[in-house]
Amino acid sequence: MGLMRAAEFQAGRTRILYDADRITAVSLECLQPAFWQLRGAVLADLGGRGQALAVQTEAGQAVLRRFLRGGVAARLSRDRYIFTGYRRSRPFREWQVLVRLAAAGLPVPRPLMASCERSGLSYRGALLSERIPDALPLSQLLGVLTDADWLELADTLSRFFAAGLIHADLNPGNLLRDSAGRWYLLDFDRARIVSRPVSGKGMVGRLERALLRSAHYRPGQLSALLRRRAGEG
Repeated sequence: MGLMRAAEFQAGRTRILYDADRITAVSLECLQPAFWQLRGAVLADLGGRGQALAVQTEAGQAVLRRFLRGGVAARLSRDRYIFTGYRRSRPFREWQVLVRLAAAGLPVPRPLMASCERSGLSYRGALLSERIPDALPLSQLLGVLTDADWLELADTLSRFFAAGLIHADLNPGNLLRDSAGRWYLLDFDRARIVSRPVSGKGMVGRLERALLRSAHYRPGQLSALLRRRAGEG
């Protein structure tokens, strides 16, 4: 995507990172679902824990995702996290991961805005990123993928692992394939990048356990392709 001209907006205790090359109007309201709903700019409800929305922005189609808790933690607060610094907030960390991966030429959505809205000892946040056009998740493609498609997916994952990515939730819903056959990886909440290549075995194992719920997936198919690509088998 080329180098991003990132900028920061501050209003009170709220800080917003944004792509200054593509975003000119910056406000906390832009990261609230109601802002887009009132303007009739919601294209689709994508669901998920963050209740993601596809919206039409000045930078094109984008996905707005709020950071929401799940499980037992959600009983205490659905959308608040302990504040330990703006740069350490989950939206800002995901922003930085996306920027680094995109700068390395890896197929990820370009981040547009990320917010950290502090209140006392806690914060809430959201992320706006570009929407991958004409794309479907792996979970909806299992019955139609060819061997070449699986090999392309293995090659894509290998590139991420070579870059040192540790993804916290590699699942069939976070892998998208566009109409040109290109694969993209999504959802980098709690992801991190280390300074060395990673094997990816644990992440692929998690992905394959989810894939085994489909009758269209052959056990070990993806991990075998990854081993072959790495010259291990």
